Amino acid sequence: MKRFTKWLISHRILVIILCLALMIPSVLGMAATRTKYDLLYYLPQDLETVQGQEILLKDFGKGAFSLLVTDGMTIREQEDMENTVREIPHVDSVVGYASLTKGMIPLDIIPSDIRDRFSRGDCMLTAVFFDEGSSSEETMEAIRQIRETAGQKCFVSGLSAVVTDTKQLVEEQEGIYIAIAVALCAVVLMITMDSFLLPLIFLACIGISVLWNMGTNYFLGEISYITKAVAAVLQLGVTLDYSIFLWHSYKEQKEKIADKDEAMAEAVHMTFTSILGSSLTTIAGFVSICFMSFTLGKDLGIVMSKGVVLGLLGTVLLLPCVIRLLDGVIEKTAHKPLLPDVGGIGRFVVRHYKALCIVLVIMIVPAFYGYANNHVYYDMSKVMPQTLPSIIANHKLADNFDMATTHLLLVDSGVSQKDVRDMTDEMKQVDGVKDVIGIDSLLGAGIPESFVPEDILSLVKGGRYQLMLINSAYVISSDEVNAQIDSLNAVLKKYDKGGMLIGEAPCTKDLISCTDHDFTVVSLISIIAIFVIILLVQKSFSLPVLLVAIIELAIAANLCIPYYFGTELPFVGPILISTIQLGATVDYAILMTTRYKQNRLSGLDKKEAVEKAVASAAQSILVSGLGFFAATYGVGLYSNVDIISSMCRLIARGALLSVAVVLFLLPAMLLLLDKFIVHTTLDMKSAR
Repeated sequence: MKRFTKWLISHRILVIILCLALMIPSVLGMAATRTKYDLLYYLPQDLETVQGQEILLKDFGKGAFSLLVTDGMTIREQEDMENTVREIPHVDSVVGYASLTKGMIPLDIIPSDIRDRFSRGDCMLTAVFFDEGSSSEETMEAIRQIRETAGQKCFVSGLSAVVTDTKQLVEEQEGIYIAIAVALCAVVLMITMDSFLLPLIFLACIGISVLWNMGTNYFLGEISYITKAVAAVLQLGVTLDYSIFLWHSYKEQKEKIADKDEAMAEAVHMTFTSILGSSLTTIAGFVSICFMSFTLGKDLGIVMSKGVVLGLLGTVLLLPCVIRLLDGVIEKTAHKPLLPDVGGIGRFVVRHYKALCIVLVIMIVPAFYGYANNHVYYDMSKVMPQTLPSIIANHKLADNFDMATTHLLLVDSGVSQKDVRDMTDEMKQVDGVKDVIGIDSLLGAGIPESFVPEDILSLVKGGRYQLMLINSAYVISSDEVNAQIDSLNAVLKKYDKGGMLIGEAPCTKDLISCTDHDFTVVSLISIIAIFVIILLVQKSFSLPVLLVAIIELAIAANLCIPYYFGTELPFVGPILISTIQLGATVDYAILMTTRYKQNRLSGLDKKEAVEKAVASAAQSILVSGLGFFAATYGVGLYSNVDIISSMCRLIARGALLSVAVVLFLLPAMLLLLDKFIVHTTLDMKSAR
C-alpha cells in the first residue's frame, strides 16, 4: 500500500489526467442511462396487479390510460378533439360521447344515466388508452401532444399525466439541487477549514467521483428519478468526511516528515485504513435497503453503495494528487478556522453526565412512540405541486364527475353475459363505486351494437378477457378505497376466480402491504449488519449495542417530529431515512468511542478519557455533520417535489440530531457504563 501511494504521488500529473479522462465515458454513460418516473413500476413482479397490467398490454395492446376532462367545448369541438387525439402516435383508442355515437345520436335522447357518464354541465369526459406503459417515453410524449393539440379547454388526468409532469419538473430542478448543495457545502467548509481554496478542491474531486458514479449507472440500464435527483447530493454528504480526514492526516504528517510527497503517501495510507471501516457502515446501510421487495430500495441502494466506494477511491487516488499539485496555492489562501473552540463540550458533559443520562431516558418514550406512529401517504399525486396541469385535471375530474380514481377489471371472456350483468349490479352496490362500465352497460342502454364503432368493441372485448372500468369516488391509498378494493375483489372472485382488479389504486394498495413489510425487514438487516461491523472493529459486545441504540434514538427523534407536528411523510421516507441516517452517522459514534478507548488504554480515568475524547472528536464530528446538513437542507427547502424535499430535510435534520446525541448523550453513557464496557471489550484489559 505504501509503495503504491508513493508511486501515486510521484506520478500525480498522470493520475489527474487519467481521472479527468474517465469523465468522458462517465458523461456518455450518464446521458445514456434511462430514468423511471413511475414508482409503481418498482412493485414486485409476482403481484396480481402487476401481472394484470402485463395482460392488459399483451391482450388489449393497452399499457396506460388517461381521462380527459373538457370544459366548455361544443359537441362538434369535442368530436374534432377526439379525432385529433386518436391520430397521435401511441394513442391506442379514444372513448367518449362523440367517438361512441359517431355523432349520430343527439345528446338529449341519450338516457340520463349513460349521458352522465360522459357529460356533466359544460364538462365532457373522454378516456384515452395508450399502447405503451404509464411511464414510457412514448406515453409521456403522447400526453404532451394531447395537451398541445387539445388546447386549454382540455385537462389530462391520471397517473401517466402525473408522471409526465414529474419528469419535466425534476429535469428542470436536478442541476439546481447540485448547485445548492455545492454552494452551501463550500460555505460550511470555508468557515470550518483553514484554507479558502481547499473546499473548492474537495468539492471538485467529490464532483468527479459523483460523475463516475452516475456514469456507471449505464450498466444498470435505468434508475428512478428519486435516485437520480438525490444520489449526487447524498454522495457529497456521506463522503465529504473522507476528504477532511485526509487533509488533517496530511497536516499531521507534514509536522513529522520533511518531504511532502512522503508525508502525503503516509497520510493516504493512514486515511485509507481509518476510513475503510467507517465506509463499511455507510455501505451496509445502503446495501440493507436493497432487500426491499419494493425495488426502488434496490435502485437507490446499489447506486449509493457504488457512490461510497467511488467516493473513497476518489479520496485516496485523485485528491492527494490535486492537493500536492496545488500545495503552494493552498498555503497562500490559508486562514484560521472560523469555527469556535468546542473543547468546552467535553467539560460540560463530564460535569452534567447524570443529568444528560436522565434526558436520554426521558426522550425514549415520546421519540419512539412518534417514530412508530408516523402518518405516511402513498398517493403519487401528493408528492407534486398542486399547481401542475395533471393535478389540476385530477381535481377537475373529482369536482365535476365525482371520480377520484378508476379501476380496471379483467374478466374472463368465457363468463356468461348474465353473470357479468349480475356481477356488475353487485359491484355498483359497493360503497364509493360511482359506475361500472362495460360493453353490456352501454348496449343495455338501448344503443344498437351496429352504432358502436369496431375500435370501441375491440377496446372492451379481447381474446381471453373482457375489460371493464369501475369509477370510484374514493381517493387513492385511503382506507375507504382499500376497503372498496377488497369488496370488489370478493365480488369478482365469486363470478370469476381468475379475474383481476388492476389500476393505480389496487397497485397502491399492494404498495402499502409491501412497504409495511419492507420497513421491518430493512431496519432489522441494517441494524444487524452495522452491529456486526462495530463488533468486529471495536472487539466489544457492549459497544455495538450502545452505539446502534444511540443512533437509533437520534433516528427516532428525527422521525417523531412529523408525528407531533401533524405532518404526513411520503411512504419511502421512514424506510430510507432510518437506514441512511444509521449507516451515515454511526461513524460519529465510532469515532467518539475509538478516542475514548484510546484514552482509557493510555491510563486515563473514565472522566479524563471521556473529556479528552469529546474535545478531540468534536470538531471533526461537527464539520462532518454540518457538511452533511448543508448538502441536503438547501435542496429540501428548494425542491417542490415533496418526496425529494421531505427526504432531504429529514436527512439534514437527522445529521444534526446524530451530532447532538453523539456529542452529549453518548459520552454521558460512556461514563455511566464505563465499568461494564471495559469488562466486555476484549482489548481493554489494561484499563480494568
